[in-house]
Amino acid sequence: MRFRHRAAAGFATLLLPLATMVGLATPAQAATSATATYAKTQDWGSGFEGKWTVKNTGTTALSSWTVEWDFPSGTSVTSAWDADVTSSGTHWTAKNKSWNGALAPGASVSFGFNGSGSGSPANCKLNGGSCDGGSTEPGDSAPSAPGTPSASDITNTSVKLSWSAATDDKGVKNYDVLRDGSKVATVTATSYTDTGLTAGTDYSYTVRARDTADQTGPVSGARAVRTTGGTTEPPPTGDKVKLGYFTEWGVYGRNYHVKNLVTSGSASKITHINYAFGNVKNGQCTVDDTYAAYDKAYTADQSVSGTADTWDQPLRGNFNQLRQLKAKYPHIKVLYSFGGWTYSGGFGQAAANAAAFAKSCKAVVEDPRWADVFDGIDIDWEYPNACGLTCDTSGPAAFKNLMSALRTEFGPNYLVTAAITADGSSGGKIDAADYGGAAQYLDWYNVMTYDYFGAFDKDGPTAPHSPLTSYPGIPQAGFNSADAIAKLKAKGVPSKKLLLGIGFYGRGWTGVTQSAPGGSATGAAPGTYEAGIEDYKVLKNSCPVTGTIAGTAYAYCGSNWWSYDTPSTIAGKMSWAKNQGLGGAFFWEFSGDTGNGELVTAIDKGLT
Repeated sequence: MRFRHRAAAGFATLLLPLATMVGLATPAQAATSATATYAKTQDWGSGFEGKWTVKNTGTTALSSWTVEWDFPSGTSVTSAWDADVTSSGTHWTAKNKSWNGALAPGASVSFGFNGSGSGSPANCKLNGGSCDGGSTEPGDSAPSAPGTPSASDITNTSVKLSWSAATDDKGVKNYDVLRDGSKVATVTATSYTDTGLTAGTDYSYTVRARDTADQTGPVSGARAVRTTGGTTEPPPTGDKVKLGYFTEWGVYGRNYHVKNLVTSGSASKITHINYAFGNVKNGQCTVDDTYAAYDKAYTADQSVSGTADTWDQPLRGNFNQLRQLKAKYPHIKVLYSFGGWTYSGGFGQAAANAAAFAKSCKAVVEDPRWADVFDGIDIDWEYPNACGLTCDTSGPAAFKNLMSALRTEFGPNYLVTAAITADGSSGGKIDAADYGGAAQYLDWYNVMTYDYFGAFDKDGPTAPHSPLTSYPGIPQAGFNSADAIAKLKAKGVPSKKLLLGIGFYGRGWTGVTQSAPGGSATGAAPGTYEAGIEDYKVLKNSCPVTGTIAGTAYAYCGSNWWSYDTPSTIAGKMSWAKNQGLGGAFFWEFSGDTGNGELVTAIDKGLT
């Protein structure tokens, strides 16, 4: 997926440079009137997740808070949420956001972070004083996470939840029960019956403990519950996979959100979503843009459920919207995709310790805040033992070893898939890695049968970027879908584990003087977001189709030449995929389609 560049997340919760630090609170906000307590909520060996809880224990309101601590050398914060975190050497400072600085007497607020290394904080200060009014070490620890709740006695309007107790050094006082991320009850027992539910509706339940100091611990794992009765949106017909990529950064300049899958009608016509992309850093899986993923607040009219996010709910952003989408369309499975064109450089290090990489990925996918959102993992390594944005030299066995480790870690109940090269040339990228041997560990391959040709070769010759078959004059032998699929089958990959790729965009040149393919050019045609690339929804009107070749379409307008798929060419490709016995199709990506989902509809109809 050559052109996947991450947009700048202007409002993302990132580590800020030291120059942006603001002054500490005034002595009037002394730490003797407040406490700050620390808990390590997750640990995956080379990294961890930590949480600080600030509580106003005084009699007057606090208008702001600043927590400081020291980490030993080798331990650091890599990303944070609900606070602005900065550092100077090994000294770290967290300052409240604009919306969570004010604390009434007895109120508390938490912020969290992901860290690397294994050290613990020391020399804690809150608003310039000690964090517990005594020593400079963190005070009373927050309770542990309770066990994932079980569900029983499910009716049209109620469900009984039960969970194993949390632990705490001073004692657990009670538990908050959260439904779809919002608190619905506080109980002292380890069970609760939730009532007043809607028939035939999906809910997600988690539980968190509170200790005698009123500190809350991390939430439990999530339990999905569907009440009896009622009706839901029907799933698409047929047994083929119909998968689309949803881009994390699309919520910015593209203004494309999960709700668009509903308003376009696409959600009822797909079976799977790949959420793109998680990053691969230091041989580990990690969330990339935390703001878009789980912090961005949605208003009622923007959200799938029609309910506005609140500032204190445990999960917002795309992940919460995907949770709401799955409640409305229970047939949809969501996979977390890691890598892509921009982030594939980290896979070589990951392959050097595949088991540790797989463990880190599962920790991200099963994070208690969104464990019910994801049904599997997708690896988009561009390209193992070959060159993409960077060149990998990990060897032909590295990909197979990585897939084996992922299947071992995730087990049989998760989907494990991979997006792979469609270079069917002799000695090309398919030949560089053991895709045949790795197939036994995967549910399917997303074969990227597009981006074969484009204005990355600025002089041309013009050629369709997604040819289904070869044709006389094709610039490179083996650069077409049929040859790629045939080569993968020859390497032992079962047909049903191969998905045909469709691009919801076109690639184009400018300075072209002939309509037919094969013409020379002077560079990339202008595009909305990137030269040489444009969405189908734009091209269908700005440069309508003038011809077809090798199962796809092309268009010549002015001095510009574009190639792209249309509902008609997609129908032909889907018929070919069925005749080949393929497992289905996938596409990059939702926002390139029209507002009424023309291309998704063509895939759905073509595979039914």
